[in-house]
Amino acid sequence: MRTPAERPYPTHWEADVVLRDGGTARIRPITPDDAERLVAFYEQVSDESKYYRFFAPYPRLSDRDVRRFTHHDYDDRVGLAAMVGDEFIATVRYDRIDATGRPASAPADEAEVAFLVRDDYQGRGVASALLEHIAAVARERGVRRFSAEVLPANSKMIKVFTDAGYSQSRSFEDGAVHLTFGLEPTEQSLAVMRAREQRAEGRSVHRLLAPASVAVVGVSRTPGGAGRSVLENLRTAGYTGRAYAVNRALPSGTDGQRLADHPAHSSVRDIPSSIDLAVLTVPGPEVPSVVADCGERGVQGLVVLAADFTRDQQRALVRQARSYGMRVIGPNAFGVINTAPGVRLNATPSPAVPDRGRIGLFTQSGAIGIALLAALHRRGAGLSTFVSAGNRADVSGNDVLQFWDDDPDTDVVLMYLESIGNPRKFTRLARRVAARKPVVVVKGGRHSGSAPPPGHAAPASRTPDATVSALLRQAGVLTVDTVTEQVDTGILLAAQPLPAGSRVAILGNAESLCLLSYDACLTDGLRPLPPVDLTTAADPDDFRRSVREALDDPGADALVVAVIPWVDDTPVAELAGALHAAVRESAAGAAKPVAVVHLSLEGLDEALAGYGIPTYPAPERAVRALAQAARHAQWRAAVESPGRVPEFDVDESAAAALLARATRDQPASAVQPGTDRTVQPAAPREQPATTVAASTPDRARSLPLDSPDAAALLGHYGITVQPVRPAATPDEAVDAGNRLGYPVALKTTAPHLRHRADLGGNRLDIPGADELRRAYAELTGALGGAAELRPVVQSMAPRGVDTVIRAAVDPSIGAVLSFGLAGTPSELLGDTAHRLVPATDRDVAGLVRAIRSAPILFGWRGAQPVDTAALEDLLLRVSRLLDDHAGIVAVDLEPVVVAPRGLTVLGAAVRVAEPPPRDDQGPRSLPAY
Repeated sequence: MRTPAERPYPTHWEADVVLRDGGTARIRPITPDDAERLVAFYEQVSDESKYYRFFAPYPRLSDRDVRRFTHHDYDDRVGLAAMVGDEFIATVRYDRIDATGRPASAPADEAEVAFLVRDDYQGRGVASALLEHIAAVARERGVRRFSAEVLPANSKMIKVFTDAGYSQSRSFEDGAVHLTFGLEPTEQSLAVMRAREQRAEGRSVHRLLAPASVAVVGVSRTPGGAGRSVLENLRTAGYTGRAYAVNRALPSGTDGQRLADHPAHSSVRDIPSSIDLAVLTVPGPEVPSVVADCGERGVQGLVVLAADFTRDQQRALVRQARSYGMRVIGPNAFGVINTAPGVRLNATPSPAVPDRGRIGLFTQSGAIGIALLAALHRRGAGLSTFVSAGNRADVSGNDVLQFWDDDPDTDVVLMYLESIGNPRKFTRLARRVAARKPVVVVKGGRHSGSAPPPGHAAPASRTPDATVSALLRQAGVLTVDTVTEQVDTGILLAAQPLPAGSRVAILGNAESLCLLSYDACLTDGLRPLPPVDLTTAADPDDFRRSVREALDDPGADALVVAVIPWVDDTPVAELAGALHAAVRESAAGAAKPVAVVHLSLEGLDEALAGYGIPTYPAPERAVRALAQAARHAQWRAAVESPGRVPEFDVDESAAAALLARATRDQPASAVQPGTDRTVQPAAPREQPATTVAASTPDRARSLPLDSPDAAALLGHYGITVQPVRPAATPDEAVDAGNRLGYPVALKTTAPHLRHRADLGGNRLDIPGADELRRAYAELTGALGGAAELRPVVQSMAPRGVDTVIRAAVDPSIGAVLSFGLAGTPSELLGDTAHRLVPATDRDVAGLVRAIRSAPILFGWRGAQPVDTAALEDLLLRVSRLLDDHAGIVAVDLEPVVVAPRGLTVLGAAVRVAEPPPRDDQGPRSLPAY
């Protein structure tokens, strides 16, 4: 175990953060090599800021100061710097102190903290971000409180502390404000952090979508090529800002050059005015030099269309861009669109752009982006903004969700995702956005075991697609299988109200089409009313009257109108007008969604799209869209009363200390990837495909806790594991039985016999020592020697139903809580239910009842019901454990015997990660790349 003086440089404290204005900065520990940077930084700070920091005039740092502020032990003394480029823009440090306020000579849980921010970066959220990171560092090192001395006139720094949301106290001593505050995250501090995160990340995307000036780098002199297409599309869309062409082959420094009727230059550096956004269409090898030009010119963001980047090249690209404070869309991006009247930006190679509307669109695939844009345009649906992030090396769907969260121009979000970089954050953001704006997702590479696309950072998930979809739906996400279904759903949600229930009225002039709609409703879980056949003789007035009656019917929540061509020459526009009039006349009192199914009525799509009524070429597609709308309405109603997370008597700090010691004392290098070690009573076996479990990459860098540590960790959360004792010999078995008390069970822990009752590896209800010796002899005689079988003795649990509880971090969706009956139901039939962590009491109640075999728990065939209240309590405690400690990779409790009164945990295994990964409770940071 290392002492503080021997601690290595803590690489995991490094992070990129988004500032309040949308720019980026890098936070990292200060090292002795930073002496010159520190001096240069201090020289750029005003005398007033220096006075606020040191409470006296302090024009320059002495050599002793420089050494003190750059040499740290990363434990009692820690300094962090915020950097843009190679320059410090702010610093923060803490020094551990004792009860008298002096430097601590022994372990102490309080530290004094102080900041210094360059004046030109004050007011941009730098100090707030540094406070979050230095607080996280302090908690990791056992510091529980910060104290700070601030001059009363330094109102900005006082505001940083008081607005952070931590529990604090304030006093006035010796002419200074003395602040003391605890560092444990509170509900208020998390809310403050996430509100700042949303504003900063939303602002960073807004800068990319609403630039006042755009430079397209890589514009050819002749028509053709991506750069030329982007530049021409900017003009065609009516872009309201300034647009420039950059062709590196042009003569340098020559004024008056033009390409595609735009000012042209040989370098971004030569453009005389400021540039907000640069679209890079140059080949991949040229990108780094262009990024350097953009950074030096002060460009705020980049869209990189070039493809064929390796993972290492992508990392270098993002590091280089962030060092200048820039964010990157791409590489392999298709571009961005903003239809707002004050922007009218089409920075893509596609000339076909939907009209202005209320749908926000995000894709990782350029090809899918083209298809979705064309489909929306074809269906007459309007677009607010579009982002094609390609390999999403930097800007991701999470960032764009932050922008759409409070974007007044976006009502519906459509996303095509091939990987999710930060799943916990995604589900949190999606839940928040979906409460007001539907989020419809198509997930590429959905099936278990599929590899992520080249260049994508997120590992593949081992979780089945149906489970992923169910968990995303729990977070309010509408998951669909195809982009066609996504467009079908999106246009209905964007134009129509949500249904109040699942009852669907059906009418039309073709009985067969109505019947198909009826069947489709039953298939998708809706409740169709008897169809109304208007017959082929129906005219527009018949449709108008019938639609109005259906919408006025209190027994209907939605309406499907089925239309086939007339035998006469009735104009399509006349029918469209009649349908719209009926909807308009009834909307005030009905507010019900309407979907129109038609066959071979050319022009009806466009005519009804102008009225906001979606049309579909098949009843199945219309009904499926309505079913998605009904599910979303049901979810919204449920989140208004989402349940609660009960307060438990847990010892979170003791559990954290145990995890820190266990991961420190048992380096991951000692555990080979894919191997298991015995843990209470044995390590978890490989999980079946239907079970949520940690993925191979996570298991490769994680380690199992030893039996005592696993039991102690669970004990800190009120989870008692039935103890077991090894029995290498018959005498050891008898001694164990005497200590535990009879009756006992004799079990093998050999991997090939565990949980295989059919092989006779367990002997139960052994009443005494003689019977235990006899059972031991029978067991070893039938199945092998003790060294191979690894027998253990355990007290008998009360009779009940054997269940299994698992919680694990899945790379595609985050932390998941799983439940099923032990043995055949979950392993063979896949009868396992899942909920996202953290789970509420309502979540776990639904989890217990979601499995198909749940009736066995509630007295099936006259059996006595088991204690589901105790079971739900255990599920909540496991959820709380995983939610409190991000370093826990997986928890397996198997079997859990649930009796009519109480339950018994007979087996438990815990895996942890080292070093602990950053969790979604802070501090704020961009994904590392």
